[in-house]
Amino acid sequence: MYPPDALPDYPRAQFIEDLLAEHETEVRACLQKGAHAVQVDFTEGRLAMKVDPSGELLTSFIDLNNLALARFSAQERQRIGIHTCPGGDRDSTHSADVRYEDLLPSLFELNAGNFYVALAGEKDRRQVLEIIAQHLKPGQRVFVGVTAPIDPRIETAEEVRDRVLEAAEFIPLAQLGTTDDCGFAPFCDDTSTSRDTAFAKIAARVRGTALASQLLGARV
Repeated sequence: MYPPDALPDYPRAQFIEDLLAEHETEVRACLQKGAHAVQVDFTEGRLAMKVDPSGELLTSFIDLNNLALARFSAQERQRIGIHTCPGGDRDSTHSADVRYEDLLPSLFELNAGNFYVALAGEKDRRQVLEIIAQHLKPGQRVFVGVTAPIDPRIETAEEVRDRVLEAAEFIPLAQLGTTDDCGFAPFCDDTSTSRDTAFAKIAARVRGTALASQLLGARV
């Protein structure tokens, strides 16, 4: 975002410092108001690999985000999460053609406690789960997407249950959670997903996760 030619009276180092300060202010305000967890949108992560397949742009994003995360204590970072998805603007994706294997190894280098990974809309969920299992670190928890907000069909609780059980084959239960692939907030006044549909999908996620929890608990 900073131009290659330095701006008069505003060096790049000051720009980065200001950027980090604003980010810290926003996240810290949420924590101070009692948010259980703060989710940072990193949709640009997967897109970065499409824009720059060399990975240099993604690396710069990872480094920049870690500079921001370093401003928080280890305890605070356990309440900060990173969201990744292939986009959902107007029910379309911008980087679903980018392989998750090009993003996820770098994603888990972020010093955050939680990761929210869009998964319901992926063609090969098991492959993605294998990659997550390989790179997930101790102290990190991953919330896998079990509903797809841009798909008008409402998932059943049983479908959600089966997706959770599938994820549990790869990820330790203590590090596993569920989420929706992306948010339900309308983009650019897109109202194709109704409030009723959004809440029905959320309800399916809650019920399906509870069903899976009962089965997984019985195995312990």
